[in-house]
Amino acid sequence: PAPFEKHTNTNMTSNVVDFEDILNNGFSDANTAVRSGVRARWERKKHDSSTNGAEASSSSCENRKPFGSSSSLSDRFIPNRAAMDIEKSSHSILASSSSYEESIGDRTDGEVSEDEYTSDSVASDMLEYKSSLLGIDDSKSRILSFADKAPAPKGDTVNNLQVLYSGSTTARKNKSSTKLVSRHIPSAPTRILDAPDLLDDYYLNLLSWSDTNVLAVALSQTVYLWNAETGAIDELCNVESEGPDAHISSVSWIQEGGGHLAVGTSWGKTLLWDVTAGKQLRKMDGHTDRIGALSWNRHILSSGGRDNLIVNHDVRIAEHKTATLSGHSQEVCGLAWSPDGMTLASGANDNKLCLWDATASSSSRARYELTEHQAAVKALAWSPHERNLLATGGGTADRCIKFWNTQTGSMLNSIDTGSQVCALQWNPFEKEILSSHGFARNQLCLWKYPTMAKVKELDGHTARVLHMATSPDGASVVSAAADETLRFWDVFAPPSKTHTGKRGASDVPGGAKSKKLIRTMHIR
Repeated sequence: PAPFEKHTNTNMTSNVVDFEDILNNGFSDANTAVRSGVRARWERKKHDSSTNGAEASSSSCENRKPFGSSSSLSDRFIPNRAAMDIEKSSHSILASSSSYEESIGDRTDGEVSEDEYTSDSVASDMLEYKSSLLGIDDSKSRILSFADKAPAPKGDTVNNLQVLYSGSTTARKNKSSTKLVSRHIPSAPTRILDAPDLLDDYYLNLLSWSDTNVLAVALSQTVYLWNAETGAIDELCNVESEGPDAHISSVSWIQEGGGHLAVGTSWGKTLLWDVTAGKQLRKMDGHTDRIGALSWNRHILSSGGRDNLIVNHDVRIAEHKTATLSGHSQEVCGLAWSPDGMTLASGANDNKLCLWDATASSSSRARYELTEHQAAVKALAWSPHERNLLATGGGTADRCIKFWNTQTGSMLNSIDTGSQVCALQWNPFEKEILSSHGFARNQLCLWKYPTMAKVKELDGHTARVLHMATSPDGASVVSAAADETLRFWDVFAPPSKTHTGKRGASDVPGGAKSKKLIRTMHIR
């Protein structure tokens, strides 16, 4: 009976289960037939929560990857697709896809079939081939990176706003470094003199320092002489009798002896004065307009005027005009003879630099006509260290200092100073060059040659620094600016071995000079 009773219970249980299945299937089929296509809100929430939970559990088991290594690609708004390189971007996306990396990363056992190896090598070769065609460096490539920047403007393009307002920022970027030199360069001037009525004219040359330590300065209608040894000031000449608009436009001491001064006037006459005797020796013609530039070569005096001409005068003879050179189309504002007396450099408002042979006649043409400057060329300086090396400076629209090999006519270097270049002076003891500037900072800059690293900036003038001259001992430089002041700077230090314990004229109070330094040095 016991087994019988157990069999009966089992049959009854199976019958109950079958009956429940019939009921459930019947009701579910009926419910399915009448069910709406949209799930209820509680069903959607239940389905979403179960799905998120499964994803979270699966992601927790995976290793975290750095940003950008995920195979899923996200889209973003690109403001200007015309500036994109779509081909390179497509290549970068395909190359960084995870399918290729995973196919290689899954092979941990080191066994690769021949077919798989061939397909992988082909895919790798295709990627390298595309990279070489598109010119992509995979180590530096970026997906959806912008195309290259616009090309720089041509060299002759001038941005007036940049010319006017970039001087101060450029100067701050190129800060000076006193580590380039071992000597101390004072930042303040050693002496300041007033120069009332100094004309604010870029095309004039109103300052000259003789080898007898006398400084000549042209102030409007008068030429004054300042003795650096005694501090005495004398008036040499006055052109007031020539009319209210008459003025002195240039001055230049003779190179040797320092007893004669050439004076250029606004009405086109060149005056020759004997300073020791205090009288005028000659009045030479040759120009029809003002004479803004003068330069000596022994007994030959060259003058450049607003009539676009250069006249060579032999001051020893009555017929002084030996040659009239016509190479410029606008006012000549810079003249400088080379130290060996073989080449005359001329700069003018036509943005041109001309090099003339010493034997040039009125019918001769310039040896070289150099047109790399983009503004007037006034600042000219021959190097005392290297033969045939000339430095030139351009005006506001150019702002560059350029170096030339005058033997071949080639430009050696050019540097943008950030502001108008008014004057240049070489250091007679070291390979350095000093430049004076206009707007926006009106500073003096000392440069190391040939690297053109900025050594020092000298501030103090409140208007453009139009003129500079070097003392006969080579240690000091005087600058004249449109703020009507003369400032003396101890910027060129003589060699310490030969000048230990000695002081220059500007180092001694009152301008007095040591008797040991009375003998002047000829800087050529």
